[in-house]
Amino acid sequence: MVPALRYIRGACGPALGGFPGGFSSAGRPGRSWPLCQGGRPASTRSFDVVVIGGGIVGLASARALILRHPALSIGVLEKEKDLAIHQTGHNSGVIHSGIYYKPESLKAKLCVQGAALIYEYCKQKGISYKQCGKGLMAIDCPYTGIVDYRQVALSFAKDFQEAGGFVLTNFEVKDIELAKESPSRSKDGMKYPIVIRNTKGEEVQCQYVVTCAGLYSDRISELSGCNPDPQIVPFRGDYLILKPEKCYLVKGNIYPVPDSRFPFLGVHFTPRMDGSIWLGPNAVLAFKREGYRPFDFSARDIMDVIIKSGLIKLVFQNFSYGVNEMYKACFLSATVKHLQKFIPEITVSDILRGPAGVRAQALDRDGNLIEDFVFDGGVGDIGNRILHVRNAPSPAATSSLAISGMIADEVQQRFNL
Repeated sequence: MVPALRYIRGACGPALGGFPGGFSSAGRPGRSWPLCQGGRPASTRSFDVVVIGGGIVGLASARALILRHPALSIGVLEKEKDLAIHQTGHNSGVIHSGIYYKPESLKAKLCVQGAALIYEYCKQKGISYKQCGKGLMAIDCPYTGIVDYRQVALSFAKDFQEAGGFVLTNFEVKDIELAKESPSRSKDGMKYPIVIRNTKGEEVQCQYVVTCAGLYSDRISELSGCNPDPQIVPFRGDYLILKPEKCYLVKGNIYPVPDSRFPFLGVHFTPRMDGSIWLGPNAVLAFKREGYRPFDFSARDIMDVIIKSGLIKLVFQNFSYGVNEMYKACFLSATVKHLQKFIPEITVSDILRGPAGVRAQALDRDGNLIEDFVFDGGVGDIGNRILHVRNAPSPAATSSLAISGMIADEVQQRFNL
């Protein structure tokens, strides 16, 4: 298996520092790989296609592209040291059936297709899952299941690497620009006209770019000179955990009928692959794009939300809903009262505070929540070579294989691969 690469500045030859011997996608030591090719500096690598974002959608897309175009060199750039640790690693793990999405919407179609593909993929790869069903206000939906989506995403990464793809972690994108002509770069600059530079000054060059940047999709689009809208507004979802001695009360997923005004599915009961039961989540504004704790704060993230997005309009239009969500986040008894509508036996003493996730919610300047998938590109020398996945809302994990097929189709059509 081709090991995942950690980008390390140094001389040509094997990686010698930071991560001796290289790492596989599962984090195990693997054989080292040279960090230069064709006489180029060790801090530069060239690809036909680069995928920005190592979450489940980015990895599924990279996998789909390399399986469809095995002759192309394809790389994945991920800003963290590990793959799939943000939205992919902080979700409920539900394989959604698509029962509550607007009929004929892209979200509904991709969910139904994606669920079937995920089940089949897990069977082929021996990834554990449970098809435990859902109760939606007395409607039994047996097709719903649960799985560890980070395990699925890492399996996508393994497929991608075994097919010849490269994963570069610790690569936080700072600039996307055209290659400048120079004696040392003129040949590559012609074939690989786009330069992607990280915060350490390291570069990759490529012909085409696909961005699947999740919580940073708007900023990556803006870096490339493309449209910064829709803006991403981070919503934190806090989960509670049912104490082990009470887990017998929940046999499958239990969901309320969702409020059609919002893309959130409401507080629900979710069995996990480890046998635990998660209750929630709520939906409150996060004060940082990766703010998993209530007091995590980023001045830049908050200013962007206030100034660039339609958040203020959204707040005024849905003030009572927002206040109710904040109240439930602060007082467990309020959440328990809601849960008792479905299982009256549950009390405050039966639950513990659990983990949280942050949802990348696209919002237009009029304060409208964008509920469906959004893909776009740009114009000009760079924009014509980029496909942005601007909004991939829940159930993006369920739909990941279906989404990746659509992205591969779009890449092939736009870039004439």
